[in-house]
Amino acid sequence: MQARVEIHLKKGVSDPEGENVRKALNLLGFSSVAGVRSIKVFDIDLADRTALKARAAVEEMCRKLLANPVIHDYRIVVRGGRSPGTPR
Repeated sequence: MQARVEIHLKKGVSDPEGENVRKALNLLGFSSVAGVRSIKVFDIDLADRTALKARAAVEEMCRKLLANPVIHDYRIVVRGGRSPGTPR
């Protein structure tokens, strides 16, 4: 089972890394770039057998370590494994 977590800054929170990339792209001649937002992506391998358990574990990881709820939003996608109720 694998989970992908995408963490991005909430709307209205300044993104200095994205702004620096936008400026650099403009200087390189990409004048049509009006904005860049940076995100962090984590691919997490899990031993959980169901997507429901995996998602619950990753939600807890986000709350405890991966994301700051004051400035971050996140999206979790769980892949692999079996659905609840599926025979092993």
